[in-house]
Amino acid sequence: MSETNRFPIFVASFLTLIAAGMGFAIRGAILGDWSNQFGFTQGELGGITGGGLVGFGVIILFFSLFTDKVGYKPLLGLAFTMHVLSALLTLAATPVFEAYGKDATFYCLYVGMFMFAIGNGLCETVINPLVADLYPKKKTHYLNILHAGWPGGLIVGGVFAFLFCGSEALITKLRWEIPMLFFLIPTVIYGFIVLKEKFPVSEATAAGVSYGRMFSIFASPIFLMLLLLHAMVGYVELGTDSWITNIMQNVIKGNAILLFIYTSGLMFVLRFFAGPIVEKINPIGLLLGSAVLGCLGLVFLSAADAAITILAAATVYGLGKTFLWPTMLGVVGERFPQGGAIAMGTLGGVGMLSAGLLGGPGIGYKQDYFASEYLQEESMETYQEYKVEDAKSLPMLPEVAGLDGEKVGALKEKDAESLTPEEKMVLEANIYGGRMALRYTAIVPFMMAIGYLILVIYFRAKGGYKQEVLHGEEPDGERYTGGVEAPLE
Repeated sequence: MSETNRFPIFVASFLTLIAAGMGFAIRGAILGDWSNQFGFTQGELGGITGGGLVGFGVIILFFSLFTDKVGYKPLLGLAFTMHVLSALLTLAATPVFEAYGKDATFYCLYVGMFMFAIGNGLCETVINPLVADLYPKKKTHYLNILHAGWPGGLIVGGVFAFLFCGSEALITKLRWEIPMLFFLIPTVIYGFIVLKEKFPVSEATAAGVSYGRMFSIFASPIFLMLLLLHAMVGYVELGTDSWITNIMQNVIKGNAILLFIYTSGLMFVLRFFAGPIVEKINPIGLLLGSAVLGCLGLVFLSAADAAITILAAATVYGLGKTFLWPTMLGVVGERFPQGGAIAMGTLGGVGMLSAGLLGGPGIGYKQDYFASEYLQEESMETYQEYKVEDAKSLPMLPEVAGLDGEKVGALKEKDAESLTPEEKMVLEANIYGGRMALRYTAIVPFMMAIGYLILVIYFRAKGGYKQEVLHGEEPDGERYTGGVEAPLE
């Protein structure tokens, strides 16, 4: 297809990730506002953020089955509609709270987040195979540039949050509803491009790959192992990113969003160079190194308190998470090209479901658990005063009555000199809960490192990691290529 048509479609695909990243970053920054205004615990906030990632995963899994038949353009049009509707529903949270109370507000925000995730999931379902079709001879290069859009959106959203969100906003604190709407700017632009341009049909359709051949990937133990590992990637990358600003705000008040912007900046820049890096380094080895760095970074972050040590720990963590998601997509595309959109969609869907069902709620639960444990040991009377009435849990885990977000938020707004010893104790418990949540989350990348090491040993025993070529011969140029030029719809 022509470069004239190809470039705007790529830009639209890139902007879908900018919109998703902006919405994700700003929502992470306004969790404290939701806690203060509506009285949510950390576990309840984790449930809301997790709902968004669950919707993301379900939609990727479902629509990857039909992408080849439905086509790219209709799905991106539906994604635009979902993004707009999610904003409208989330804006309704305050009037819903005034009319119906906390529980109704929880479900209002949960459904709004879920609809936002549906839009994100539809985009993710489409843009990976779409960009592969647009640039069949440079898949890896352009897929990595494409996925720089996610941290790019995190940076833009993080800057808006730093300027306008929370009591420490640099310019002025806006009501959370206003910065939340900023993600609609790239949304409107990509929606206009989708409406205007003609799109190619999928590579699988053009190559005549049957559904039976696509589904054959699920008989491979290696593919199933990659799914398990990517579930862990989703947990540690997206689950942690959902919480990192909220957790670190307790440690470096007013500057946590800058830390988030910094780690996102690392991801944004490095992903532009991932293609050449992966060309020279075995991708499984790169994943192994990334998992080790991710584990060390989380452990260091859980203990760091001085600015320089926090920055160093965040650098290690940022380097660790940068290449995990796109490199996993690259490995699946390399080893299972016959899986087409179904292979990439299943991988992305499993990662998102893990982040939503386990990562967001799990890290929130760990904060509640350790904060409550700390405060009970220090003063049961103070704990009884600040805990929520209803204890909650996750499957196979004990119930925990977390600290009331509204009460803790009020303490954070007070001048440190005016705090009583009991109030300081509550804030210390809150910080302790966040630190321990990060420390226990480090177990996940540790397990990932073991899994990647097993794969390194496996491929070495097989004579080395090699690409499976769908069309019968190894392509010129990039190793991570393949595909055919596709006609327009």
